[in-house]
Amino acid sequence: MNFMTPAEVAVAVCNAGKAKAEMPLLKLIAMGILAGVYIGFGANLATKVGSAPDADSAIGIFLFGAVFSVGLMMVVIAGSELFTGNNMFCFASALNGQASWGGLLYNWTVVWCANFIGSVLLVYIIFGGMYWIGADGALTAMGVKALAIAKGKLSLTWGSAFLRAICCNWLVCLAVWMAFAAKDVVSKVFAIFFPIMAFVSSGFEHSVANMFFIPMGITIANAAPELAAAALNMTPDQIAAMYNYGNFFTANLIPVTLGNIVGGAFFVGGFYYYIFLRKSAAPAAQEKKAANA
Repeated sequence: MNFMTPAEVAVAVCNAGKAKAEMPLLKLIAMGILAGVYIGFGANLATKVGSAPDADSAIGIFLFGAVFSVGLMMVVIAGSELFTGNNMFCFASALNGQASWGGLLYNWTVVWCANFIGSVLLVYIIFGGMYWIGADGALTAMGVKALAIAKGKLSLTWGSAFLRAICCNWLVCLAVWMAFAAKDVVSKVFAIFFPIMAFVSSGFEHSVANMFFIPMGITIANAAPELAAAALNMTPDQIAAMYNYGNFFTANLIPVTLGNIVGGAFFVGGFYYYIFLRKSAAPAAQEKKAANA
């Protein structure tokens, strides 16, 4: 076959999770920074596509989600360490007795921080290299879109952000799972494309993507608060209260990170561990009984 069976993927995922939980610190940081950058590239492209005049149409929403998928393609195919995917890898491996729970926490903590560094690094590179104010003295369409994306995410309730994040990483980890099953690059691309397009177009919440989307909105708002206020029909005080890192962490990043852990670790890693790898207690008891007979 040109692909692995689900049971074979489960074994491969657990082996990969063990390697990730034991990766040397500097290598883990470097690969985590790369993943933050790669997801940021996808998020920036989605922002550009989403700033088109017809972006709110059905095809516009589809394209917004479709182009974002390039980020996970680079993560999986080029190689890097992404927090959301590692929720699945390390949890399944720890349940299977291969990775340690300490190794899981080590990987998740380091990779989350490194993803944040990579995402914000790209924010400042792109912000410094693009024109956000047009010839008319107003923000460009892409600048307004970046602010609007961040506003939408920062306006969610804690519960809504958490539940959307569960759905998001359920789909993201299924994309990674199916990409593991594929044995050629083209198949990996298709395996990644559809679940990622689905999660983005559905409006679900991805912690690492938000490490780009929201800091970009914050950066633009801080650089031009009056223009941002005019573009969003808000006051400068409202802009300052919404677009700051404290609000980003408490209103969005914390609930989204927790929801991503539930969606990826429990609903993908945990379920597939139980289905394909967990050994039933009944056969073990029968074997013991037969041995004692």
